[in-house]
Amino acid sequence: MRVVAGEALKELVKKGVVEGLRGEEQIQINGIELTLNSIYDFSSAGLIDFDNSMREISRAREVRFEEEVHLERGAYKVRFNEIVRIPKNMMAIARPRSSLLRCGATVETAVWDSGYQGRSEALLIVLNPHGIRLRKNARLVQLIFFELDEEAGEYSGRYQNENL
Repeated sequence: MRVVAGEALKELVKKGVVEGLRGEEQIQINGIELTLNSIYDFSSAGLIDFDNSMREISRAREVRFEEEVHLERGAYKVRFNEIVRIPKNMMAIARPRSSLLRCGATVETAVWDSGYQGRSEALLIVLNPHGIRLRKNARLVQLIFFELDEEAGEYSGRYQNENL
């Protein structure tokens, strides 16, 4: 397995692996930044079991805003602008941008599996007791791509083609 970096990231964008970039500056030396589309406030508890037969995803209400929003301390669901299409010979993980961390917030994500495609969602956690202000299209995470030693199959779960 190897990390995809540099010019190879630009090639991924040309091939449509990440679509809908707001600007070239989103292509960094070691990853591609994903930007804020929308924010949701959780409105119910969820349920997680072993085989997903009883799984209930927490409901959430959209936090409407025009150009900027102030979020209090807490957990929020965020949706990214960009559409991601992971090739069968790759996987990806995302890490929060250091500026977000320095403002007292972080983002948690699951693994982007081989073959996944969609407009992904993640968990934004605001830890700063004073909250955080976010602008529309703020760069939140850097998506890091890994080329696998062999094709690993294709994601076929519930979130395939989400938010498309």
